[in-house]
Amino acid sequence: MTRTIRYPFAEAPEAGAALTVAPGVLWIRLPLPMALDHVNIFAFDDGDSWTIVDTGFLSKRGIALWQDLLAGPLGGKPVSRVIVTHHHPDHIGMAGWFQTTQSAELVTTRTSWLTARMLVLDEQARPTEETLKFYRRAGMDRAVYEKRAEDRPFNFADMVAPLPLGYARIQEGDVIRFGGRDWDVRIGNGHAPEHATFWSRDDNLVLGGDQLLPSISPNLGVYPTEPDADPVGEWLASCAALSPFATPDQLVLPGHKLPFVGLPFRMQQLADNHIGALERLIAHLDTPRTAHDCFLPVFKREITGGEYGLALVEAVAHLNHLYLSGQATRHLRDDGAYVFQNVH
Repeated sequence: MTRTIRYPFAEAPEAGAALTVAPGVLWIRLPLPMALDHVNIFAFDDGDSWTIVDTGFLSKRGIALWQDLLAGPLGGKPVSRVIVTHHHPDHIGMAGWFQTTQSAELVTTRTSWLTARMLVLDEQARPTEETLKFYRRAGMDRAVYEKRAEDRPFNFADMVAPLPLGYARIQEGDVIRFGGRDWDVRIGNGHAPEHATFWSRDDNLVLGGDQLLPSISPNLGVYPTEPDADPVGEWLASCAALSPFATPDQLVLPGHKLPFVGLPFRMQQLADNHIGALERLIAHLDTPRTAHDCFLPVFKREITGGEYGLALVEAVAHLNHLYLSGQATRHLRDDGAYVFQNVH
């Protein structure tokens, strides 16, 4: 295995611009209002129209950027098909807008479509009691908890366009054609349920979404909707399932950061990152701990500020994995927080 990752394109395209990364393939980057400040979009030339993979958030700026892109780099041709790798807002946010304004077909996995459509319709002015209970069980910092209990939570409807009825389903083992290529659909889990990746049969391209990222590891979070989920276990299983298809010459087009070469080595890194975190966490659990107490072993640093929420749900994920695999015990403390301890 070549133990290197290469980046053939040193600079990303500016917002509103596009860069050719393969014949008939444009790389577009749209801004995000968060620490991870961008999402990658890839447009595939289908002759009289385009297929795009992922979309960015719905916002006034997002609409304006897409209108400029359609008139400029996309040459005035319509988007006839939107392929969504997974249901997160930065990937599916504008899909409904394309369906409505361009009569585009939406192509995604069943879980992605059902989850996104449900979340768009589930608008909350305040956190639900189930959400607050989840925070208490994670041992959330009291000041953070009290602020979140009073604030309007993030709602999908804030950044995701309504999804009209109807979509085209893809699933594991399918072959789909776009951009003059046939692509094998391979499904991953952990970061998002039923996350689609696409592996070209005609050249060395792989569309990785957030399942195959360079330089950063995607968030593996547990949420109030499924508080006993094991996304870490699902992630490790997906890495093992996808690794045999990785070759050193593939150009991976990821959902964030730069396109890269060196997927076999990166696949091992993506698994080892969480295996190492679990090993550190087991040692840390010689003393009973809540999820809030476990940032240092999981992330190798303390977490504060805007990263706190994502860190907490990922700490829960690692603790859940140890508990569900029999490597740790869990009991409910008098204050409503779960505390975990290793079984050694």
